[in-house]
Amino acid sequence: MKKTEEPTPSIGGPAPQYPIESVDNALKILLLLGERSELRLTEVAHYLGVATSTAHRLLAMLHYRGFIRQAERGKAYVAGGALTGVAFSILQRFDVRDALRPFLERLNTELTETVHLGILDGTTVRFIDSIESPRAVRVASRLGQSMPAHCTSTGKAMLSQLSTDDLYRLYPDEELPGLTANSIRLRSELEHEVEVARRLGYATSQEESEEGVGSVAVAFPARRAPVQMAINVSLPVSRMTRTDLRRMSDLLRSTVDEAVEVLH
Repeated sequence: MKKTEEPTPSIGGPAPQYPIESVDNALKILLLLGERSELRLTEVAHYLGVATSTAHRLLAMLHYRGFIRQAERGKAYVAGGALTGVAFSILQRFDVRDALRPFLERLNTELTETVHLGILDGTTVRFIDSIESPRAVRVASRLGQSMPAHCTSTGKAMLSQLSTDDLYRLYPDEELPGLTANSIRLRSELEHEVEVARRLGYATSQEESEEGVGSVAVAFPARRAPVQMAINVSLPVSRMTRTDLRRMSDLLRSTVDEAVEVLH
């Protein structure tokens, strides 16, 4: 079988003197999963250039150890709890929050609004850092909270980094759950919002996750960050004028462009 093009591997050292092919293939599967939201047995076999029975044994072992799991619908495999747990542990040790905290502080000072740093975990946004607005009327910090990605500007900004195929894999159904009366409830609507975010370079939310709350977010380039991340500015919708939106989105874009350099 002819192999498909592999993801560019991260070389940590010289090639081992006695390589173990099965271990190498298992690691290649995890690298491939880093580029795609889900994997199927036939594409794994084709990618590795092995028989489907061999690919199945490798997937079964990764599944047994919790690095992958089968999707709720169909026979595709997606990232498992062990894999995401390792990713979050590494992220905490690298502590991207420390590296990006000065940028959040600067945004908070310049805009006097609440700012968040969020990461994408499947169809969920996890808020891993936040600084609240000093104003009396402000949006409360969502630090430590998880929310549906399609209901937040942070999530929509990160989803805009995905291909349409990957978006459909994450959202196989047309109907989506919502948090408020303004939440996106159809995949077709989400697809439109994602396309707008791609075109503008930022995403917005108008009372889609919480009544009275608006936000604007800009995602880090997917291939230049350790995980999919975005920074948002959250504020009462009464203060989210068109002029303010332009100012906030411009400042967020320039901040992310500068901040991404500290991640390397």
